[in-house]
Amino acid sequence: MIAKELGIAVIGSGRIGSLRAILSSGHPAVKFLGVSDKEINYAKKLSEKCNANLYTDNNSDLISHPDVNAVIVSTSEHEHLASVMQALELGKPVLVEKPIALTLSDADKIISKVKETGTLMRVGYAQRFKRRYLSGKDQVISGRIGDILALNGRACNTRAQGIEILKRSVHATPVVDVLTYWVDVACWYLEGIKPVEVTARGTGSVFRDAGYDVNDTTWALITFENGAVVNLGVFFALPEHSPQLGMGVRIEVFGNEGSLILNDDHTDELLITNKGIPHAYIPNLDFKTAFLSSSTPGNWHLGDYWGPVADETRVWLDHLSKGRACPMATVEDARKTLEITLAMEESAKNYTTIRL
Repeated sequence: MIAKELGIAVIGSGRIGSLRAILSSGHPAVKFLGVSDKEINYAKKLSEKCNANLYTDNNSDLISHPDVNAVIVSTSEHEHLASVMQALELGKPVLVEKPIALTLSDADKIISKVKETGTLMRVGYAQRFKRRYLSGKDQVISGRIGDILALNGRACNTRAQGIEILKRSVHATPVVDVLTYWVDVACWYLEGIKPVEVTARGTGSVFRDAGYDVNDTTWALITFENGAVVNLGVFFALPEHSPQLGMGVRIEVFGNEGSLILNDDHTDELLITNKGIPHAYIPNLDFKTAFLSSSTPGNWHLGDYWGPVADETRVWLDHLSKGRACPMATVEDARKTLEITLAMEESAKNYTTIRL
């Protein structure tokens, strides 16, 4: 079997960029790997971890490197546009982290460039690759649920992780940056059916006391063109020592032929220890009790990384090198999800209903 050789540029050497780079370094089709970050020490440290061929603090130079033929953009959300547009202009396939952008205007620029250049691009909504959501999609495709009439879901996490995300970008709110995963899942399950209306309400004090004009909790009702209703909520202000290493989620899907309950709270794996359990996202925060598999991207076990980000990255690289099927979010999927989450924010802020 012939595989195309890959030269990968990973733009952004933070947490997810580091995972993507390390996973890329172990893929048999990857023959060149470069990493970059505006903080050169981050890029240098990552380069040493993944044996990269090159590290730099110049994103543009790395994207243009002649040995690079595909680009992974893992910068902060507000920095996606420049790197994505440069890669597309050069005809280099792009994987960008969710959300695709923070404004619909930027998302539309990206989609226009994808169409203009004909360049392949996908958006990293990694929760699609968690086993339970893949299984749920299978049940929808099989017809065992029938026509989906309603979907109900909630996601929760600690205030400590919420504040870490807001430090990175004040616009990466719990809705736009986190609930977006399950807006994507809902739209994926209702694939081909257009969302038409959003009504949301929110409140909070924890993040505002910390200096961020952001709701601790937001709940929204999304109506689709066929009458299906989706009720989704996020609460991101659990006490900082709540035993979660990531999101706790529960999704319920109701159709005219069946129903589906997806418990993603991770309460089935509980560790209690005197030694301390480090949090991958929050520096200097150790837990004595934790739900072990609750880290949203996945987990390190026995020297390798396992979970949705690992599976998504491998599928993307397989797709580029061998043409493997790639059920990742398209730019159009990501734009729709962004529109819904922005409408949630606007509706909650202005106490209005938003037509999409």
